[in-house]
Amino acid sequence: MRLTNVAHLRLPFGRLLGYDVTVGPLGRSLPVSFDQHRHVGAGDRPGSWMALSFKLSGVISVEDLATAWLAVIARHGTLRSVFVPGDQDGPELHSVEVGPGGWVEHEIGAGQAVNDALREVLDRACSPYNRPSHRLCVLETADGPTVVIAADHSHVDMWSMLVIVRDLLTALDTVRRGELPSLPPAPAFAQHTEALRELPPAPAEVHRRWAQVLADSGGLMPRFPLPLGTTSLHRERVEVRDVLDVDDSAAFSAQARDDGVSTLALVVGAMTEITEELAGTALRAVFPVHSRFDKTWHDSVGWFITNSVLESGDADPRACADAVKEAVRLGSWPLADILEPWGGMPEAPGMFAISWLDLRRLPVRVDATGLAAEYVGATIRTDGVMLWFILDETGLHLRCRYPDTPEARHHVGSWLDALIARLRAKARASIGARLRVGDRIYRVQRAERTDVPDLVTLLADDEISRTREIAELARYEEAFDAVTRDQTHYLAVVRDDTDRIVGTMQLTIIPGLSRGGTTRLQIEGVRVAAAHRSLGIGTAMLEWAHIHGRHRGATLAQITTDRLRGRAHTFYARLGYANDHIGLKRSL
Repeated sequence: MRLTNVAHLRLPFGRLLGYDVTVGPLGRSLPVSFDQHRHVGAGDRPGSWMALSFKLSGVISVEDLATAWLAVIARHGTLRSVFVPGDQDGPELHSVEVGPGGWVEHEIGAGQAVNDALREVLDRACSPYNRPSHRLCVLETADGPTVVIAADHSHVDMWSMLVIVRDLLTALDTVRRGELPSLPPAPAFAQHTEALRELPPAPAEVHRRWAQVLADSGGLMPRFPLPLGTTSLHRERVEVRDVLDVDDSAAFSAQARDDGVSTLALVVGAMTEITEELAGTALRAVFPVHSRFDKTWHDSVGWFITNSVLESGDADPRACADAVKEAVRLGSWPLADILEPWGGMPEAPGMFAISWLDLRRLPVRVDATGLAAEYVGATIRTDGVMLWFILDETGLHLRCRYPDTPEARHHVGSWLDALIARLRAKARASIGARLRVGDRIYRVQRAERTDVPDLVTLLADDEISRTREIAELARYEEAFDAVTRDQTHYLAVVRDDTDRIVGTMQLTIIPGLSRGGTTRLQIEGVRVAAAHRSLGIGTAMLEWAHIHGRHRGATLAQITTDRLRGRAHTFYARLGYANDHIGLKRSL
């Protein structure tokens, strides 16, 4: 899922509508979590919200959408609670009744960007003390509505946004069937806050470790280790990057499995290396960890995040895995008691935070690709560096926010460039990109345009293809461009230890309706250089192709080969391919 902020959000032009709910008087008092107290205590301000944007197909009645939205609000207590300024103890939280309201159109001024109009609406509606501090918006277009759901961060986290969207889609399906939506109740976030307060105090060793990490950071929460310019608040600079595509991500994850660690641990290792190389220090960062400590809270909405600290000075995968485990452990205890000696969280300009979310492992799923879903952050002024990673079926993505100063542009930008280059290099050198044949190692990677002449030579290197691979090189280069523009294709090259290309194959993922919606892996153009045949390279290539297909959701592999290739028929049969279909071709 794409991580972005409201300035970079891909929005169509259309009528911008927002749904006004009605809110009753203040009800019973609810407990305020440590992080809610910090966040809301800073007061009303623009940009304290987060959102999720997605597209719906077809004509959707806004009345139906409002009905579904009210069902979501009825399910989740935090969406029926509001903050009010308190006395010296800080903000108070109260339950409220939320009922039906009406749609209003938000004007998009002449020459005004849709993104700016939306930002103004959400800054007003989703401030900490607004009643309520969430907003349902819709952009109506001829292609169907684009929906944006936003809420002040005190009430939601990224996981919660997925819950909200899933529940809204479920309720909307019910409404479309002509029925009233009724979602089962979910435990309220206030119950979670109460449960945390009932935990026993953190052991002395946890207090000591927190004190040590903070001391290593100068008695403060960790700060970015390179200069950011003046310590005042600046307009933010936001960078949105796709770090690893689905293939490099699969190779990277394969290396993590081989090392016996998580993908996150390998990423921490790369950040540890880059921080040491560029700043000469260990990696230290604020590290948000979720507090959904059991499945009771999996379907709940709230700010189930607390801050921990991550310290990593050794890039070894096991050491990084231990550093991550320690960060989770340090964040598993109520922070109010732990940070009391510092009068709360000891923040300072330049704070450095790293967030990680693996959507593949969450028990809550939505069709992010089909919905064109995007996580959306607000536009703010900042003095620190915040890095968000998301790992999903399309690869590894990041968003980074930092002060827009010359120093920060240089230092944070250089750190990001080095990190992304290191992660990509590790993916392409990983065990997931290697073929082991006997005592030799080969590498599989996407073909590059400069490889085209070698690929043509390989394709033509047999008695059948020799007469048909005769086009001008420019024709092949045009074909290469067409293949590589579509990420469903993987034109692979296999290189030996001297970097010479010794094999190739083209892999294509084909979704389909037949066989119960089976996704197929189509394998074409399998070639091994003559000097390297009968060594087992072809078998290793096909085994790699099967893994590639499984990572892309394929459950069936199919391959075509010329009727005259008797040896190839035997080879594919040995790998389990059944010759039970007839392939037909005709010239066009």
